[in-house]
Amino acid sequence: MKEFDRVYTEYFDTVYGFVLRMCRDPGLSEEVTQEAFFKALRNLSSFRGEDEKSLRAWLCEIAKNTYYSLLEKRRRRGDLPREAPDPFDMEGRFADKETALQIHRVLHTLPEPYREVFWLRALGELPFSEIAALFGKTESWARVTYHRAKLKIKEELP
Repeated sequence: MKEFDRVYTEYFDTVYGFVLRMCRDPGLSEEVTQEAFFKALRNLSSFRGEDEKSLRAWLCEIAKNTYYSLLEKRRRRGDLPREAPDPFDMEGRFADKETALQIHRVLHTLPEPYREVFWLRALGELPFSEIAALFGKTESWARVTYHRAKLKIKEELP
Protein backbone atom coordinates (compact mmCIF):
# COMPACT_ATOMS: atom_id res chain seq x y z
CA MET A 1 0.00 0.00 0.00
CA LYS A 2 2.91 2.35 0.67
CA GLU A 3 4.06 1.77 -2.90
CA PHE A 4 0.65 2.87 -4.18
CA ASP A 5 0.81 5.98 -1.97
CA ARG A 6 4.08 6.86 -3.69
CA VAL A 7 2.55 6.27 -7.13
CA TYR A 8 -0.47 8.41 -6.22
CA THR A 9 1.68 11.25 -4.90
CA GLU A 10 4.11 11.12 -7.79
CA TYR A 11 1.60 10.80 -10.65
CA PHE A 12 -1.51 12.59 -9.46
CA ASP A 13 -0.55 15.92 -11.06
CA THR A 14 0.38 14.23 -14.35
CA VAL A 15 -2.88 12.30 -14.60
CA TYR A 16 -4.94 15.29 -13.43
CA GLY A 17 -3.29 17.52 -16.05
CA PHE A 18 -3.90 14.93 -18.75
CA VAL A 19 -7.60 14.74 -17.88
CA LEU A 20 -7.88 18.52 -17.54
CA ARG A 21 -6.57 18.94 -21.10
CA MET A 22 -9.28 16.55 -22.30
CA CYS A 23 -12.27 18.01 -20.51
CA ARG A 24 -11.20 21.55 -19.52
CA ASP A 25 -13.19 21.26 -16.28
CA PRO A 26 -11.20 21.22 -13.01
CA GLY A 27 -14.01 19.61 -11.00
CA LEU A 28 -14.59 16.87 -13.54
CA SER A 29 -10.84 16.36 -13.86
CA GLU A 30 -10.57 15.83 -10.13
CA GLU A 31 -13.45 13.32 -10.18
CA VAL A 32 -12.05 11.37 -13.12
CA THR A 33 -8.52 11.36 -11.70
CA GLN A 34 -9.71 10.03 -8.33
CA GLU A 35 -11.75 7.32 -10.03
CA ALA A 36 -8.83 6.40 -12.27
CA PHE A 37 -6.50 5.94 -9.30
CA PHE A 38 -9.13 3.87 -7.54
CA LYS A 39 -9.37 1.62 -10.60
CA ALA A 40 -5.57 1.45 -10.80
CA LEU A 41 -5.38 0.38 -7.15
CA ARG A 42 -7.92 -2.40 -7.77
CA ASN A 43 -6.04 -3.58 -10.87
CA LEU A 44 -2.44 -3.02 -9.78
CA SER A 45 -1.77 -6.75 -9.97
CA SER A 46 -2.58 -6.68 -13.69
CA PHE A 47 0.02 -3.97 -14.43
CA ARG A 48 2.80 -5.55 -16.46
CA GLY A 49 4.99 -2.53 -17.12
CA GLU A 50 8.66 -2.49 -16.45
CA ASP A 51 9.41 1.19 -15.92
CA GLU A 52 8.01 4.53 -14.80
CA LYS A 53 7.08 5.59 -18.36
CA SER A 54 4.84 2.59 -18.83
CA LEU A 55 3.26 3.21 -15.40
CA ARG A 56 2.46 6.82 -16.36
CA ALA A 57 1.04 5.66 -19.71
CA TRP A 58 -1.03 2.97 -17.97
CA LEU A 59 -2.47 5.48 -15.50
CA CYS A 60 -3.31 7.94 -18.30
CA GLU A 61 -4.98 5.17 -20.28
CA ILE A 62 -7.15 4.29 -17.27
CA ALA A 63 -8.01 7.98 -16.82
CA LYS A 64 -8.91 8.37 -20.50
CA ASN A 65 -11.17 5.31 -20.41
CA THR A 66 -12.73 6.51 -17.16
CA TYR A 67 -13.47 9.90 -18.73
CA TYR A 68 -15.05 8.34 -21.81
CA SER A 69 -17.15 5.98 -19.67
CA LEU A 70 -18.37 8.88 -17.55
CA LEU A 71 -19.29 10.90 -20.66
CA GLU A 72 -21.16 7.94 -22.11
CA LYS A 73 -23.12 7.41 -18.88
CA ARG A 74 -24.03 11.10 -18.76
CA ARG A 75 -25.07 11.07 -22.42
CA ARG A 76 -27.35 8.09 -21.84
CA ARG A 77 -28.96 9.76 -18.83
CA GLY A 78 -29.26 13.07 -20.68
CA ASP A 79 -27.18 14.86 -18.04
CA LEU A 80 -24.78 16.55 -20.44
CA PRO A 81 -25.33 20.25 -21.08
CA ARG A 82 -25.55 21.35 -24.70
CA GLU A 83 -22.02 22.71 -24.62
CA ALA A 84 -20.39 19.73 -22.96
CA PRO A 85 -16.60 19.58 -23.17
CA ASP A 86 -15.56 17.58 -26.18
CA PRO A 87 -12.16 15.83 -26.09
CA PHE A 88 -11.81 16.39 -29.85
CA ASP A 89 -12.45 20.13 -29.66
CA MET A 90 -9.72 21.68 -31.79
CA GLU A 91 -10.72 25.33 -31.27
CA GLY A 92 -8.10 25.74 -28.58
CA ARG A 93 -5.47 24.70 -31.12
CA PHE A 94 -6.64 26.69 -34.12
CA ALA A 95 -7.70 30.34 -34.26
CA ASP A 96 -10.09 29.82 -37.17
CA LYS A 97 -13.25 28.22 -35.75
CA GLU A 98 -14.38 26.93 -39.12
CA THR A 99 -11.08 25.13 -39.63
CA ALA A 100 -11.34 23.69 -36.13
CA LEU A 101 -14.78 22.32 -36.92
CA GLN A 102 -13.57 20.79 -40.17
CA ILE A 103 -10.62 19.15 -38.40
CA HIS A 104 -12.99 17.89 -35.75
CA ARG A 105 -15.22 16.27 -38.38
CA VAL A 106 -12.30 14.70 -40.22
CA LEU A 107 -10.81 13.40 -36.97
CA HIS A 108 -13.99 11.43 -36.28
CA THR A 109 -13.74 9.72 -39.67
CA LEU A 110 -10.15 8.56 -39.24
CA PRO A 111 -9.71 4.83 -38.71
CA GLU A 112 -7.94 3.50 -35.65
CA PRO A 113 -5.14 3.77 -34.64
CA TYR A 114 -4.72 7.10 -36.47
CA ARG A 115 -7.54 8.82 -34.61
CA GLU A 116 -6.32 7.68 -31.20
CA VAL A 117 -2.66 8.47 -31.83
CA PHE A 118 -3.47 11.92 -33.23
CA TRP A 119 -5.73 12.63 -30.30
CA LEU A 120 -3.20 11.49 -27.70
CA ARG A 121 -0.42 13.55 -29.27
CA ALA A 122 -2.26 16.73 -30.32
CA LEU A 123 -4.75 17.03 -27.48
CA GLY A 124 -3.38 14.79 -24.77
CA GLU A 125 0.12 16.16 -25.37
CA LEU A 126 1.66 12.78 -24.64
CA PRO A 127 5.19 12.14 -25.83
CA PHE A 128 5.62 9.55 -28.56
CA SER A 129 7.29 7.19 -26.12
CA GLU A 130 4.15 7.05 -23.95
CA ILE A 131 1.87 6.67 -26.96
CA ALA A 132 4.02 3.78 -28.11
CA ALA A 133 3.79 2.20 -24.65
CA LEU A 134 -0.02 2.46 -24.70
CA PHE A 135 -0.17 0.53 -27.96
CA GLY A 136 2.69 -1.84 -27.20
CA LYS A 137 4.59 -0.54 -30.23
CA THR A 138 7.82 1.33 -30.89
CA GLU A 139 8.30 5.07 -30.64
CA SER A 140 8.97 5.15 -34.38
CA TRP A 141 5.60 3.52 -34.99
CA ALA A 142 3.91 6.24 -32.90
CA ARG A 143 5.70 9.00 -34.84
CA VAL A 144 4.84 7.53 -38.23
CA THR A 145 1.21 6.89 -37.26
CA TYR A 146 0.85 10.47 -36.00
CA HIS A 147 2.42 11.83 -39.18
CA ARG A 148 0.09 9.72 -41.34
CA ALA A 149 -2.91 10.88 -39.31
CA LYS A 150 -1.92 14.51 -39.94
CA LEU A 151 -1.57 13.80 -43.65
CA LYS A 152 -5.00 12.14 -43.73
CA ILE A 153 -6.54 15.16 -42.00
CA LYS A 154 -4.84 17.56 -44.45
CA GLU A 155 -6.07 15.51 -47.41
CA GLU A 156 -9.66 15.77 -46.23
CA LEU A 157 -9.61 19.49 -45.53
CA PRO A 158 -10.89 21.74 -48.34
